[in-house]
Amino acid sequence: MSKIRINDTEIAVFESDGKDYICLTDMLKSKDGDFFITDWLRNRNTIDYIAAWEKLNNPDFNYGEFAIITNGAGKNSFKVSVKDLRKVQY
Repeated sequence: MSKIRINDTEIAVFESDGKDYICLTDMLKSKDGDFFITDWLRNRNTIDYIAAWEKLNNPDFNYGEFAIITNGAGKNSFKVSVKDLRKVQY
């Protein structure tokens, strides 16, 4: 893992199979802090995007666990954390 600095913000860069990936969490924290991350994760479109990306790129994607998350997406009471999303990646 390496880091790049953009506008006084350090953003982690991960390399996998010759491709670079930037840390969205670092980018979002630089904008509005942790609140913006939780707000962004509540959005149904964000959840759909994460699901599509994981299905295409993660052979260990946990479909069952993610179904639990997507059932609540879009509701006013819906909340999901980065920790919750990590459960579905393995």
